[in-house]
Amino acid sequence: MFCTLAAWLITKAGHPFEQPQEYDDPNAIISNVLSELRSFGRPVDFPPSKLKAGYGEQVCYVLDCLAEEALKYTGFSWKRPAYPTEELEEEEITEDDAELTLNKLEEDVAEEESDNEEDFIDLNVLKAQTYRSDMNDTTKQEEILQSTTDAAEWNLEVERVLPQLKVTVRTDNKDWRIHVDQMHQHKDGIESSLKETRGYLDKLHNEISRTLEKINSREKYINNQLEHLVQEYRSAQALLSEAKEKYQEGSGGVTERIRVLSEITEVLERVKQETEEKGSSMTDGAPLVKIKQALTKLKQETVQMDIQIGVMEHTLLQSKLKEKSNMTRDMHATMIPEATNTQEPMLFKLSC
Repeated sequence: MFCTLAAWLITKAGHPFEQPQEYDDPNAIISNVLSELRSFGRPVDFPPSKLKAGYGEQVCYVLDCLAEEALKYTGFSWKRPAYPTEELEEEEITEDDAELTLNKLEEDVAEEESDNEEDFIDLNVLKAQTYRSDMNDTTKQEEILQSTTDAAEWNLEVERVLPQLKVTVRTDNKDWRIHVDQMHQHKDGIESSLKETRGYLDKLHNEISRTLEKINSREKYINNQLEHLVQEYRSAQALLSEAKEKYQEGSGGVTERIRVLSEITEVLERVKQETEEKGSSMTDGAPLVKIKQALTKLKQETVQMDIQIGVMEHTLLQSKLKEKSNMTRDMHATMIPEATNTQEPMLFKLSC
């Protein structure tokens, strides 16, 4: 899948690339993909073996670079996102006199007056009128109250004014009841999704556990099969380390001897130059006479040394002959008692 996607992106980027087939060599395909990526000027600081698995950080890096090159080649440009506008639906809820405050009621009435431009009863005016009537009632003397309003007219007035007294309360997203309902909805959705996904998760867990068991068993089998090879490899590593140590020691001695040899050659060259200079500067025959005398003296010493060597060889030969005679005498001495011991049993048998 990775090779197919990479080939498609390379083709989109303007470089011809053949689609990989099922029986193609994966190493060759990966090397071709990396060469194309280098041709785009992208750095590749990881080995090709990281891409064989088809997943991982390196695979994502390669696909990201190829996708960027394909977008550049096609001239794609990013635009600013356009967010859709969400319209809140207005819902009518029933009037709750115990929870609505007077100020909120006044604000809702003012908004409805500005939107619908209808004639509504001003609550402030009603409140002022009721306040005045209450003050008048308190100032009046206490007396029996009697109603002078007709019941039929009162009912007609109530029916006429009743539509105008309806209060529509707009929904507020900050209301805690809406949040609670959303929490319950999300909880139900999570529980339903959990029931569906729990089976898949259990199945996935079982498959992963079986795969891990297979991997462990294969690993143990491979370790048992390759144990002797591992031992041989370890012994070879030990021998290699010993050989390296010996090589380092030997190379150190060789370098030291090379240094000494260079010094000796320098001294020898210097001596040769001095002898040549002296030989060219000397013209008298005194050194030749001395050399002849030294040669005659050396000959005499060699003759004396030859004589001494002959004497030493003679003494050594005598000592060897003497040692050999002693050995033969000892051998005869040991062989005679053994012969006597073997003859006595024979005589005993003959007498019997």
